[in-house]
Amino acid sequence: MIAFTSKMFFSFTMSLLVTGYLVPFFAQLARKLKFVDVPDGSLKRHEAPVPYMGGLAVFVGLLCGLALTVPLNSDLSLLLIGTTLLLLVGLIDDLFPLKAYQKFGGQLVAAFCFVKSGFYLKEHVFYNMLNIPLSFFWMLTIINAFNLVDVMDGLSSTVALGAIVPFIVIAVLLKHYTVALALAALAGGLCAFLRYNWPPAIMYLGDAGSLFVGGFLATIPFLFNWGTYTPYGYLAPVIILSIPLLEITALILIRTRKGIPFYLGSPDHFACYFMQAGWSKVSILFYVMGISVLLGSVALCLTFNLIPLPVLALEYGVILAGWVYILVRARLHRVR
Repeated sequence: MIAFTSKMFFSFTMSLLVTGYLVPFFAQLARKLKFVDVPDGSLKRHEAPVPYMGGLAVFVGLLCGLALTVPLNSDLSLLLIGTTLLLLVGLIDDLFPLKAYQKFGGQLVAAFCFVKSGFYLKEHVFYNMLNIPLSFFWMLTIINAFNLVDVMDGLSSTVALGAIVPFIVIAVLLKHYTVALALAALAGGLCAFLRYNWPPAIMYLGDAGSLFVGGFLATIPFLFNWGTYTPYGYLAPVIILSIPLLEITALILIRTRKGIPFYLGSPDHFACYFMQAGWSKVSILFYVMGISVLLGSVALCLTFNLIPLPVLALEYGVILAGWVYILVRARLHRVR
């Protein structure tokens, strides 16, 4: 265990240092290439253009962390095929904005690569014929959810780190050590990047970062044996990733009610509501951290059957009800 802990620390630290070194360099390069996010006075209200390529820096840090700690013949090497494709789709979209169907087409191809590599639902709770479609739906949902949640300084990185921590704890306790090493590498890159993405941000992940991080976290759960201690363990990833799932669900409902396609931009993100209700960006990030800790605790208890299922269901329901209550209050404040 000591050797593994050292290895995980090394994976985290290597990714942290590489990403931290690359971010200023990529930021300068992005400014020279005019690869920046220009404010438009509508959804993009930052004061000056902010460089992209943060996602590329995190990705390179992740690769370095994995290359030095994870065997090349592991399943994680196959995971990089789909995540690299998502990174490229995002980079193209950041440079030359793609149409919705083009972007979705790239996500479909990446999801196909994940499934072809063996990343799909293998639980026997569902009919076998539904496993592949449900896996596709899950991956596309999480990928788009992380893309949609990335509307505020530090938000996507904070949400991702809030999901990574419980995944790492569960991976270690279930002895999925290679998975824990990969998650530690991603956490290191995101921690280094968050220093530059913390409000006021001086660099953005861009679609490249949000898509690849979403794809990585959507696919990682397929490497766990969720049914080790309870047949309901497969619900743990849903709980851990509840914040991006709630975001995409709310956006679909609100935009459908407004009569606009859910994939078109609008100021209906929870972060936008909170800011318009007077919340600071930093307070939103700490609120998200707190909710992530609660969700991670529930998922941990569910995975290892530590608390009766009805009690866990009640706790999860209270967390969701609190989230919805605060969101509705913020939206009503905005309407007034």
